[in-house]
Amino acid sequence: MSAPSLPYAFAKAHGVLVAALQPEHVDLVIRDDADLSILPEVRRTLGLPLRLETLGRHAFEARLAEAYAGTENNAADVVADVGLEVDLTQLMTELPAVEDLLETQDDAPIIRMINALLTQAVRQAASDIHIEPYERHSVVRFRRDGVLVDVAQPHRALHAAMASRIKIMSSLDIAEKRLPQDGRIALRLAGRQVDVRVSTLPTTHGERIVLRLLDKANGQRGLDGLGMAADTVRPFAELLKEPHGILLVTGPTGSGKSTTLYAALQSMDAKTRNIVTVEDPVEYDLPGVGQIPVNSKIDLSFARALRAILRQDPDVIMIGEIRDLETAQIAVQASLTGHLVLATLHTNDAASAVTRLVDMGVEPFLLASTLRGVLAQRLVRKLCPECRHPVPLSPANRQSLNALGEATPEQLWDADGCPACSRTGYAGRTGIYELITSDDGLEQLIHSGADEARIRAHAHARGSRSLRDDGLRLVAEGQTSLEELLRVTRE
Repeated sequence: MSAPSLPYAFAKAHGVLVAALQPEHVDLVIRDDADLSILPEVRRTLGLPLRLETLGRHAFEARLAEAYAGTENNAADVVADVGLEVDLTQLMTELPAVEDLLETQDDAPIIRMINALLTQAVRQAASDIHIEPYERHSVVRFRRDGVLVDVAQPHRALHAAMASRIKIMSSLDIAEKRLPQDGRIALRLAGRQVDVRVSTLPTTHGERIVLRLLDKANGQRGLDGLGMAADTVRPFAELLKEPHGILLVTGPTGSGKSTTLYAALQSMDAKTRNIVTVEDPVEYDLPGVGQIPVNSKIDLSFARALRAILRQDPDVIMIGEIRDLETAQIAVQASLTGHLVLATLHTNDAASAVTRLVDMGVEPFLLASTLRGVLAQRLVRKLCPECRHPVPLSPANRQSLNALGEATPEQLWDADGCPACSRTGYAGRTGIYELITSDDGLEQLIHSGADEARIRAHAHARGSRSLRDDGLRLVAEGQTSLEELLRVTRE
């Protein structure tokens, strides 16, 4: 299929889509309720006879989204085209909400530039957009697969206008430039819904803006789509069937903890169990699940929301993050009174989650009787399937594998970079996991106040793999490189 040759707004409004441009005719798809009087104009525009195919409304919209989602609109080129002759007064008036980014091709320069950045970020599956002001220039960077890459360098004089446009889109105060602000934008791109969280932060040279993109089409996965090994998925799924207790998911910011918890909740039957979450913020809507957003402005904290949740007769409670002793104590009490509690915690590995909670002030004997399991995780970049290739084992890699105490494979994999992966050699990410489940021995260690080393040794003796050991299976399978694994699990 060739690139669409009709503007998206025109194609959507009139129900016509160019499926393919042939030498002697054009394959045109039309919606079954389209006004056929538009066809002469389409033929005049394309300059070739038309061969028609009719589709129902839903099938046509799916075909339209697929066709236009693949069209490229290089944000760097759009930024370069925007000169300094920008009428800044147009940004001071609130504009009507954009129904779809692809329908805004004729808007003002700054608006087109912001829309181009958002469009390219969504198409390249970027998780964040960073717009950073410096003394002589501004920089726009995308976080793709966990790594920041430069995308464009708008002229420094455009930065304030860009910030104002983003504030208008997210309903923030455009006059307030001295204090941090948080907002939200709801976007559509070729029918795809994308939620954008906006954060502004004043710096020496202007406001630094970070936009976190939550693509509702790609954000939610089942347990089988997380990249867990089979011998990790099974015990983790069994833990979710427990009637009560605490199940922790640990890792640094951006390691996929929330995605894992969402997958866990989706595996449960929301019709027979009352599932309630308290999150900061609510990232994705889960059907059948009551989701409560934390709001510091009205003093709705994790602890306060949890107390209210316990009066709602819940079966399963998900806590976005255990940040303080009060939240931890309520979680322990909830598990003791017959609730299954899922929560995240910021620790480096599974064993250190135990000592972290004890350091917070949770009584070891209570933790020993309530903890059911701890899952630690990281995300590693996957090698691009289009350009990956086997490579012989170098002396440095052999030395690294020997240091890890692993059997040396015959070959490793690498990728040179190609257009499909934007010359990075990587496309997408997957998880590596370390799961510790509770038993009598672990309960005794926690009760006696054992340190991390003893807890970790006990877990490994029972067959638990470390994060690095779990990642080595991906290296052996050619899903990632040894360098990437060592980067992510560097101690």
